[in-house]
Amino acid sequence: CLINLILWVLGSTSLSDNYTIMNALAATNRNFRHAARLLGLDSKLEKSLLIPFREIKVECTIPKDDGTLASYIGFRVQHDNARGPMKGGIRYHPEVEPDEVNALAQLMTWKTAVVNIPYGGAKGGIGCTPRDLSKSELERLTRVFTQKIHDLIGVNTDVPAPDMGTNAQTMAWILDEYSKFHGHSPAIVTGKPIDLGGSLGREAATGRGVVFATEALLKEYGKSIKDLTFVVQGFGNVGSWAARLIHERGGKVIAVSDITGAVKNPTGIDIPALLKHKEETGSLVNFTGGDVMDSDELLVHECDVLIPCALGGVLNRENAGNVRAKFIIEAANHPTDPEADEILSKKGVIILPDIYANAGGVTVSYFEWVQNIQGFMWDEDKVNMELKRYMASAFSNIKNMCQTHNCNLRMGAFSLGVNRVARATNLRGWEA
Repeated sequence: CLINLILWVLGSTSLSDNYTIMNALAATNRNFRHAARLLGLDSKLEKSLLIPFREIKVECTIPKDDGTLASYIGFRVQHDNARGPMKGGIRYHPEVEPDEVNALAQLMTWKTAVVNIPYGGAKGGIGCTPRDLSKSELERLTRVFTQKIHDLIGVNTDVPAPDMGTNAQTMAWILDEYSKFHGHSPAIVTGKPIDLGGSLGREAATGRGVVFATEALLKEYGKSIKDLTFVVQGFGNVGSWAARLIHERGGKVIAVSDITGAVKNPTGIDIPALLKHKEETGSLVNFTGGDVMDSDELLVHECDVLIPCALGGVLNRENAGNVRAKFIIEAANHPTDPEADEILSKKGVIILPDIYANAGGVTVSYFEWVQNIQGFMWDEDKVNMELKRYMASAFSNIKNMCQTHNCNLRMGAFSLGVNRVARATNLRGWEA
């Protein structure tokens, strides 16, 4: 896209301090270029790898429940297919726009390569506010979107998954609509309901992968989860599963926040009790097992391990200098902006990058795809065992790249991912 090319020329890391989407795109491009230089990539191949394979924009017009017509714009960016079918979520959010989708599609290309699953990257979305639409309106919107892109996605072409504002039900509608055109195709989407071929362990996969990644990192430093304190920012699907699994392993989760508020307890929060409270009330407010705290203070709360699991750009130049954690595990996409990255690195904070730390979700999505193609479903123990194996292997490969190129974990992960995609591209004969 045009912005990509402008950023390439300018070498910019940001167009606006307050524009997180652009920061994400600029940071992704910057990290890619840095990795390309470390690897000594040919300049023509470097530019080729940055440019998306295909960008799709469609208009989806549906009848609302009151009989009026409404139009929504949908996007799908298919970034790269050198290593296999493209893979990535579909988000329903009012701020979905091409540059955000482009950045996330590119990140998926490198992420799938880091954990060495045979996919490329894609991302999609519809600019809408899901809470303002009824279930029947969401279904009609999903089916129209699928009708518009069905000939551009496929089991061996591009496999969507849930993302922000979408869920297993959304995937069920896509599966049903796609199958009307192409026959029964359970492998067309992942993150489906179990009854339609979804994988056991998928709901917990991203949070469980975060914990496996954390264990791999801490082992390098002779530490273990049970001896450390943790702060979790974001108590949605990923954060709640990460906190639950850390608690089960004896780790002390001393502060948690979400959009409703924040709670702290220096002796450790009873995570099962907090989960029960949130399920019953829909909020962290009035939880009796801890004290109320300012959500903004959570990121700079003293702890051993900070796990941001919510929005991008939460660690920035304003607060990075005050971060007191020794380790940061990036469970969210792009929680650390480039300026914060520099500040934290100078402070000696070890950052486990998002491109690896939150790859558990797409890894178990791969397992779901494999099970659907085989027509043979795995039990949950096998899913979790394979996820641990993939996360441990990826961390070992990242460390090897760090040693080879004398770089930090973020560049080790990016150089690992970019190198795998570049090698596949060269082997296929990209200039032919």
